[in-house]
Amino acid sequence: MKKFITLLMFVAITACNNNTPPKIQYSAVVDADERTYSINLDESQIVWTGKEVSSSYHYGTLKFKSGDFFIINGIISSGTFIVDMNSLTNLDLEGDSKSRLEGHLRSDDFFSVDSYPEAKITINGSDKISDGKWNVVGDLTIKNITHPITFEMINTDKGWVIDLTFDRSKYDVKFRSGSFFENLGDKLIYDDIELSVNLITL
Repeated sequence: MKKFITLLMFVAITACNNNTPPKIQYSAVVDADERTYSINLDESQIVWTGKEVSSSYHYGTLKFKSGDFFIINGIISSGTFIVDMNSLTNLDLEGDSKSRLEGHLRSDDFFSVDSYPEAKITINGSDKISDGKWNVVGDLTIKNITHPITFEMINTDKGWVIDLTFDRSKYDVKFRSGSFFENLGDKLIYDDIELSVNLITL
């Protein structure tokens, strides 16, 4: 079974912690076969990280509802990944603090999950950088708002590794954003959300 690591989804923050978000560790880059790749929904996930100006941050995971991509003629030609926003989970807090943050992130202050239960990444094409590495172009849709994205996909001995950063303010995620509010001081939450998505293929 091969692993595929790609991107997708999101989340902002609100407090302080000393834990470190998990990162994929790999030692070798390998080329990929030309075929259709479908993901294992039980094992695939997204790790999100959001940061405040005070240097505190939160992180957690999201799960996929579906996903596949295609390698044709040596390039990643297309793909679609649907994210279940109701699966949004925080990993650095416990108890009531964890539940409150998860509820806040699902609320209209952030991702309005009741109204927008899915997010989507569409791959439109790619350029091969070298064996096992591609520069991918596509679209990211959050809250029914779509913007273009680019990211590097690296096929490694641990699967495909992708780290991506997107600007939440472009998707109408306003809470404590300097793009919408002034004089937030140490309450400001950065617009950039970091993603590390692990897709395990069938």
